[in-house]
Amino acid sequence: MAASEPHVLDPSEYIAHHLTFFSNKPQTSVVDFSIINYDTLFWSILTGVLTIFILWLAARKVTSGVPSRYQGAIEMLVELVEDQSKAMIHGSRAFIAPLALTVFIWVALMNTLDLVPVDLVTRIIGVLGLSTVIPHQRIVPTADVNATFGMALGIFVLMLYYSVKIKGLGGWLHELISAPFGAHPLLWIPNLGLNIIEYVAKTVSLGMRLFGNMYAGELLFLLIALLGGLWSFDLNFGVLGFIAHVIAGSVWAIFHILIVLLQAFIFMMLTLVYLGQAHDKH
Repeated sequence: MAASEPHVLDPSEYIAHHLTFFSNKPQTSVVDFSIINYDTLFWSILTGVLTIFILWLAARKVTSGVPSRYQGAIEMLVELVEDQSKAMIHGSRAFIAPLALTVFIWVALMNTLDLVPVDLVTRIIGVLGLSTVIPHQRIVPTADVNATFGMALGIFVLMLYYSVKIKGLGGWLHELISAPFGAHPLLWIPNLGLNIIEYVAKTVSLGMRLFGNMYAGELLFLLIALLGGLWSFDLNFGVLGFIAHVIAGSVWAIFHILIVLLQAFIFMMLTLVYLGQAHDKH
């Protein structure tokens, strides 16, 4: 008996396949903290280790003489972050400036994975014969809301830490109920409600901004990839689709380089802004 031919995905199945995470179990509800996206963990940890290696390599080869191009590039980036932190942080920057530098490089590397051809990793997995073990693979961690919210929650914890450290626990609690309208007892509840909303809005916007932009970029790359495979869907636009795929893919990839770096810069700047606000006393 002849083996059955492999099923050819239609466009909707193709997109759904590429937007499915490699997880420990299928997601059946909107919120399920028991689900672990293995691909997000793997690629975020990999880029995190690469970030550490990049900074370690620059520190290892640093010289007081004429710097190499690599050292010069890292020094320019360090100076950029240092200048921004000086303008926003009124206090010790011994931890915050290196944090901002690390965040920028890490987020930039995670975003850059969006420039990898959408089918490359899955094809490699198939060639290695691991398709049954790893049926899905999404390699852009910042296109996973869990990753971006995880980072945003980390910044939220640091905001609370520096608020208490700089102002003291009593001073921070007093600020929660006395700012921005005043310390009159009748204004305590409105002040507290507004400050809670501000903390929640900062955290949600920080995570959703990065996720939304990278998810939209990932989806657009998938739609462009479909142009190059129109012949696989029994349509008669194979050549035109391939040409459109090359042109649109090249243009969007070039433009997306700016988005990759811009989103990393915005995430770093908002980190500095929020931690700087935690240092300010009302």
